[in-house]
Amino acid sequence: MAAAPDPLPDLLVALPVVILACRAGAQLVRRLGQPPVVGEIAVGILLGPSLLGLLWPGAQGWLFPPSVLPYLGVLGDVGLLAFMFLVGLELDLGSLRGHSRTAVAVSQASIALPLALGTLLALGMYGTFAPAGADRLSFVLFIAVSMSITAFPVLARILTDRGLYRSRVGALAMASAAVDDVTAWCLLAAVVAVTGSSSPLGAVTTALYAVGFAAVMVLVVRPLLARWAARAERRNAEGVVLVVLFSGVCLAACATDGIGVHALFGAFVFGVVAPRGNRAIEVTATRLRAFALPVLLPLFFVGTGLKTDVSLLAADPRQWLWAGAVLAVAVLGKWGGGSLAARLSGQSRRDAMTLGALMNCRGLTELVVLDIGLGLGVIGPQLFTILVLMALVTTAATTPALALIRKGQTDPGRVAETAGNEPEEPAMSSGTPL
Repeated sequence: MAAAPDPLPDLLVALPVVILACRAGAQLVRRLGQPPVVGEIAVGILLGPSLLGLLWPGAQGWLFPPSVLPYLGVLGDVGLLAFMFLVGLELDLGSLRGHSRTAVAVSQASIALPLALGTLLALGMYGTFAPAGADRLSFVLFIAVSMSITAFPVLARILTDRGLYRSRVGALAMASAAVDDVTAWCLLAAVVAVTGSSSPLGAVTTALYAVGFAAVMVLVVRPLLARWAARAERRNAEGVVLVVLFSGVCLAACATDGIGVHALFGAFVFGVVAPRGNRAIEVTATRLRAFALPVLLPLFFVGTGLKTDVSLLAADPRQWLWAGAVLAVAVLGKWGGGSLAARLSGQSRRDAMTLGALMNCRGLTELVVLDIGLGLGVIGPQLFTILVLMALVTTAATTPALALIRKGQTDPGRVAETAGNEPEEPAMSSGTPL
């Protein structure tokens, strides 16, 4: 029996091509005023069957042979674990101080309305798009949750680029997105539990295990980590901190994967309980961010692009009508819900529209959710493609929408910038491709 060919040479070609292409795409859209993640998502799609595979299938087959795809997927998943840890670490619930009532109202409205509209949409789509054997409840719940996602790190980057990060509306947007992020991930964990269980009792058991895991992380792991990190800071042991934190991310991810929730949920919770204000932790997070996000995360974008095939929609014009319906529900639910809640909370019309536009930004977080749904078999390739395009459009629309809404208004961050003092950027945006 002939030995399988060594995938390493092919992998050594695919890795730099993917990383450099995503970097080039990020830089290009950056010049157009877009967050870099828009370029990376677009590059991932262009390298897949939607363009390269359509125009030059031989080149795509040479660049991404079947033997390489599993390794690209695993490395991309490791990058995702690091990303989710960093999202949890950068999630500052202290930003709610002074904004709690409005932030909770905006975040919950921008989740409740998409959930309701997404449920109605999913009921209509089930017969057309649900994969064979997909449970109706799981399909409906997943579509509803996928409509309610906001990309917290991309939102932070956009606020910084627009000079809004240190403004009142920027602080309110960050607080709203923080509550939205926690709520959405808890809802997704519940959906995964329902999907992965064969009975209602199994789903309840999985949910209880997840609650127990979160309780242990908050009540036991968090104080232990805080004491250990304080000692590591005094000893200047950043190298050891990197090893311990990365090991912790992997073990937490393994625990939630074993529970039946999803590995990414464990990485996110571990980031949430990691101590803030510790120099050793901050240095370690910077190192992890500097490598994992620009090097490993592009592999996830390409993995997503290889699963996205726009030609699947071209065969039937009705698919584009459904795509339009998905986009309309996504925008109406998030933008409409967030704006309405902000207006009812006493915000000005302009600030309310600004908050709604920001909550409508989905970015990489939406792709992570969609990849989970595709992996679970809840959605199929056609609906996956529609939802990826929706994520790309809503993210790309955020920056021009803000420019239009706030036209003629000088924001505090812009004043500081023109005075020669650039506003301080959020930690998540420092050195990231987002």
